[in-house]
Formats: sequence, C-alpha cells, structure tokens
Amino acid sequence: MLSKWRQISLVASALVLGLPLFVIVAALLALPFGGDFTTLSHLWDTVIPEYVRHSLLLMLGVAVGVITLGVGTAWLTTSCRFPGQRILSWALLLPLAMPAYITAYTYTGMLDYSGLVQTSLRDAFGWGYGDYWFPQIRSLGGAIVVLSLVLFPYVYLITRATFLQQSATTLEAGRSLGLSPWQCFWRIALPLARPAIVTGATLALMETLADYGTVQYFGVTTFTTGIFRTWYGLGDLTGALQLAGLLLAAVIALILIERWSRKQARYDQRNPRPAVPFQLRGSKAWLASAACWLPLLLGFILPALQLTSWSIERWQVWTDADFWQLAWNSFALAFTAALLVVTVALWLAYGRRQLPTKLVRTSVAFAGLGYAIPGLVIAVGLLVLLSGADQMIIAASESLFGWDPGLLLSGTLFALLFAYTVRFLSVALQTVQAGLAEIRPSMDEAARIHGYRPFQVLRAIHLPLLRPSVLTAIILVGVDVLKELPATLVLRPFDFNTLAVRAYEMAGDERLADAGPPALMMVMVGLIPVILLSRAMLKSQQHALKEQDFVPVTA
Repeated sequence: MLSKWRQISLVASALVLGLPLFVIVAALLALPFGGDFTTLSHLWDTVIPEYVRHSLLLMLGVAVGVITLGVGTAWLTTSCRFPGQRILSWALLLPLAMPAYITAYTYTGMLDYSGLVQTSLRDAFGWGYGDYWFPQIRSLGGAIVVLSLVLFPYVYLITRATFLQQSATTLEAGRSLGLSPWQCFWRIALPLARPAIVTGATLALMETLADYGTVQYFGVTTFTTGIFRTWYGLGDLTGALQLAGLLLAAVIALILIERWSRKQARYDQRNPRPAVPFQLRGSKAWLASAACWLPLLLGFILPALQLTSWSIERWQVWTDADFWQLAWNSFALAFTAALLVVTVALWLAYGRRQLPTKLVRTSVAFAGLGYAIPGLVIAVGLLVLLSGADQMIIAASESLFGWDPGLLLSGTLFALLFAYTVRFLSVALQTVQAGLAEIRPSMDEAARIHGYRPFQVLRAIHLPLLRPSVLTAIILVGVDVLKELPATLVLRPFDFNTLAVRAYEMAGDERLADAGPPALMMVMVGLIPVILLSRAMLKSQQHALKEQDFVPVTA
C-alpha cells in the first residue's frame, strides 16, 4: 500500500512539473475545435512566414558553423599532436561559460560603427562615413556567427568523446589500404561519429531556438522575439501561447531527430585499444594549432577581454552598493533554485530507483524534458496557469471574506522558482542518477535487511556517497539559473533585477560599457562548471593514456 502511494506521488510530481507545457499544447490543439485564432491568422498572413524563414536560416547557419568548428577541433585535438594540443583539448570548452547574448554585446561594442575596429580604420586611413564598406554585425549573419562561436563546444565535447573511443583496428585497416590520415577521417572516423555529431548539433539547435537575447539585440525576427512582440506589443496572450505552441512543436521535432540519431549509435565500433595519434610536424602542426586557437580566440578570449575592458572603464560600479545588491539577488535566487531543483531531482531519482516500474520511469523521463524546452515557452505557459489560479484565489477570498489578497503566485519569486525547476530539473536529474548508478543495489538490500526504511537508507547511505554528485548538480543548476534571461524577464517580480536582466537592460539602452560588470560577473561564475568538466576530461584522457603504450605516429 505504501509503495502504491509513493508511486502515485512520483507520477503526480512529474505531472505538476509538466503543467506549463500542457497549457501550451492545449492552446495549440484548441484551434481546430473552435479556438480563437484571430491573432494567429493575422500573424500567419503577415509575420509568421518571416519568423519561419529567419528561424530556418538561423538553424541552418548555426548547424553548419557548430559542425564545422566542433568536428574539426575534436578530430585535431584527438587524433593529432601539435603545439598547444593539451591546453586546447580542455580550453575549447571555455565558450560554454559565455552566454550568447553577452558575446553579442561584446562584438557589437568591438565591430559597430563606434567600436574599436571601425574607429581604428577611420583614424588610420582618414575615412569618413560612407567611404568604406564593413559587414553589419547586427544582422542574421552576425547572429549565426555569434551563436556558432558560443555553441560549437556541444558538438566538440560529444564528438571528441566518440573519436577517443573509436577502434584503432578500423583506422589502421584504412591506413593499410593506402588511405591518408585525411581520407581515414572522411571515409571512416566521420561516418562512425555521425550519431554523436547529430546529437551535439541538435543540442546546439535547441539552444538556438530558445535564444532571445542575441536575436532580439541583433534585430532578427524569430519565434522567440515574435512571442514577446505578440504578448507585450499586441497585448494578446492567446496569440503568444499559440506561437509558443509552434515553437514547442519545432523543439519536439528536434528531440525526435536526436533520439533517432542515438538509435544508430550501435554502428559505432569501439575497441579497448584507442587509436594512436599522429605527430604533426612543421607547417601542418602550426596550421592545426591555428585552426583550434581561432574559435577559442573568437568565442571566448576576445569577448572576455572586451568585458574586462568595460569593467575597468566602469570600475566605480564595483564599489556601488546597488550593484552588489543586484549580485546578491542573483546569487541568492540561483542558490535557492539550485537547492530546490536538486531536492526534487533526488526525490524523483531515488523514487525511480526504489520503484522502477514502467509508469514511474516514464513519468521521471517526462519531468526531465523541460531542459529541451525554451525558457520563454515555459514562462508563458506558467504565467497563464498561475494567473488563472490567482484569479480563483482572489474570487474565493472576496466572496468569503470580502478581502482581495492580491497576486500570490504570478509575478512572485514562486513563479520564477517553479519555472527554473521545470527548465533545469533535467540537469540535476541526470547528475544524481549517474551518482546513484554507481551505488550497488546490494547496499540497499543490506540496509533493508537491518530494518532501515527507504528514507533512512537515503539519508544514512546514499546521501554521503552522493555528495560529489549533489554538489556538482547544485553548481550546474545554479550557473544555468544565473544566466537564464527569457524566463527571468517574463516572471520576475516588480522591481526585482538580476545580473542577466541588468546586462540586457544596459545593452538595450546602448550602454554597452555599463553592461560589462554584470556580464563579467556572470562569465566568471559560469567558468566554474566548465573547469569541473575540463578536469573530468583531463582525468579521463590521462587514464586512457596509461592504459596504452603511447607511441606517436608522424604524419
């Protein structure tokens, strides 16, 4: 009986977390059955074709960019040895610490008409306005470049892991048949890594669809900017819900593509003996080094230097009490959200371990889908849900007590924390489940034999062993919350700002230098999970090298 109630509670928890998505889906499915599609029909005749065109072009450009940069750098750092290779193998993850909208601000500050580059050109050659042509950074092409530079580590990380695990026997067979290293890569290694490449590219494209700060700042009309415009410009929440439903459908299509690609992973051959890297010499070595340093330079080093320059220029901000109050708001919100999300993840992951029925497994998997859904979509669905609940509470309070309690759910920190839980639960859930997988089930059985109840087993045995996983999950979720922009913009309480919102507001007012300190603070905090991930990669690589006789092959 007790296990039945636990199963019901686990399923109910997952359903509650999915309520914002149900609202979006219901708004979209209601259209064929008499739903109000006046605004959607108008948008379909006017701007939706533009949203679709820009979104598709953006996705196509980003896909080409992240695959080119991610696969190229992954192959070079895995299969070749050249100057700086050991540093680059982990440093190429650093762009993950730089939010895309922050990178957009920095490149606008460097490349715009009043930026350092164009100003230097005019001073050097005596040019005036209209005397020269310079590519426009605030454009669809600029958005593609910025998002590619920030998101290529998704492809790099997953593809590099696949290259490290590929069979040396297969590649050596290709060499024995007369294939050059390039031909081995193109005809053997690349086809075997195709599922990993598709998975990494799909993750990058989901982030592209979810992006708001970059495309809005560059003036590119996509579904995310359209949702904001419909909601705040036209004042039509129903139309915004319907647009969010279309965006949700696109994200689900990408998820299905990613799942299909993983089914093909069985064609990937692995061997206990990893492939032996090639030692590059002369110009080949320096070209390989330059090819890997360039995306790191453009994706992290130059934006970080620009943020540092702005922060030094606005050094007074660092002594301003309001700035540190803003930082405290951000960190306190991130820490509270991280604790809440990890607690929910522990509840669901441990419940799945104790009751591994098909219903529980499906429910927990459903609860973890939020990370693939744009924060703006979750925020729109949640606001409709909570505002409806607030109206019911107000109506009941007025009828029973003659008192209007005001908004208790929507427009409060509760709404923000709810949205963060839905959005980032998957990050904590996967981390906690990975930690639980390393604990043998026999330990649970031994504890139960000694009379321990499930909660006592979790507290006395699992939590001490899960301490590294729980700490990692708290850090990862906290950093993600700190950088989240769309959901925070929509759901934050009145007169409550975070570092992300302040940077966005300053950039929107063309005060880019003032956006430097809050942006730099976010980037410095964002380096924490990247450093943890880099350390894990280095340990894995060193372990692999110890298990093989490392004899470099000269190419």
